[in-house]
Amino acid sequence: MNLNKDFIDSLIRPEVLAMNAYKVADASGFIKLDAMENPYHWPEDLTQQWLETIRSCPINRYPDPEATELAAKLKQTHQVPEHCQLLLGNGSDEIIQILLMALQPTATVLAPEPGFVMYRQICQSLGLNYQGVDLLNDSFDLDMPRIRRLIEQQQPAIIFLAYPNNPTGNLFDADAIREIIKLAPGLVVVDEAYAPFADASFMNELNNYDNLLIMRTVSKLGLAGLRLGYIAGHPEIIEQLNKIRLPYNINVLTQSSVLFALEHNDIFLKQSLAICNNREQMSNDLNSLAQLQCFPSRANFILFKTLKHDANKVFQILKQQKVLIKNLSPQGRTLSNCLRVTIGKTNENLAFMTALKKSLD
Repeated sequence: MNLNKDFIDSLIRPEVLAMNAYKVADASGFIKLDAMENPYHWPEDLTQQWLETIRSCPINRYPDPEATELAAKLKQTHQVPEHCQLLLGNGSDEIIQILLMALQPTATVLAPEPGFVMYRQICQSLGLNYQGVDLLNDSFDLDMPRIRRLIEQQQPAIIFLAYPNNPTGNLFDADAIREIIKLAPGLVVVDEAYAPFADASFMNELNNYDNLLIMRTVSKLGLAGLRLGYIAGHPEIIEQLNKIRLPYNINVLTQSSVLFALEHNDIFLKQSLAICNNREQMSNDLNSLAQLQCFPSRANFILFKTLKHDANKVFQILKQQKVLIKNLSPQGRTLSNCLRVTIGKTNENLAFMTALKKSLD
């Protein structure tokens, strides 16, 4: 049964009709290096302890709506300043949605590009004015003269800055970020999704700027399946955002599981260190190939450009060898002929490099 197109058009806002759904590639049977996940499983003894913990979860009851105990543990573990409050969400995506839903309908949102696609995607779905600012070619640094002009002209309600940036992997200049925070008429959200691999953070800067918010997720740490993100900032801002958050948005299994994991944070820190070491090895391997340009990364992935080959063809040849990475070339502009590979286990990285060299023959 097919619905009449006019019926759909009469119900759905034009902004939504014009959008494309966010697609996730089917990774069945592949070496999966496309989604910036931690590749390591928990040790078996830790898994058994976790199963004992969730065995007693009261799944017949609604969860703590404020996730009070978990929020306190996150503040302690991630050294969130004492005066700040947290808002927890179903991954960073829900946090971004809550932030943007809170804005005036005429608000402008500014973010560097290329950047995390959900800033633009959610803005468009809400009918907000999204203003992308191109990063400088190849270096992927912030174009500060243009950012200054746009802040003055458009008075953005929110500026998103990923630190490190996805998909480029670099850290923006810290002084440039501080200047943006000072110039911004509204909120500045520093998205630290990849903090476990960066050895850099603006968390302490929450003591210095009332309009600064820090967004984090536990996904890259090794808990992607639990879908938990949070934002930290001034209590009066968090209070307003809490009005939009749906009740019971963090389920009881996620609350219990993340709380348990944070009690064993040393294991995840060791895994993050292993990923960083593997990142340096892969970076060296990629830089040894004259057919590629490899960009520096402070995240758990590496962006590289094919200089003598069509990246789309390289991507397909890798898939034929059952290695799945992210093809960014279709986005065009500064990402033309660019591919992004997540850092996996040592054997996965070796399999990727072997398949990549074959694709470049």
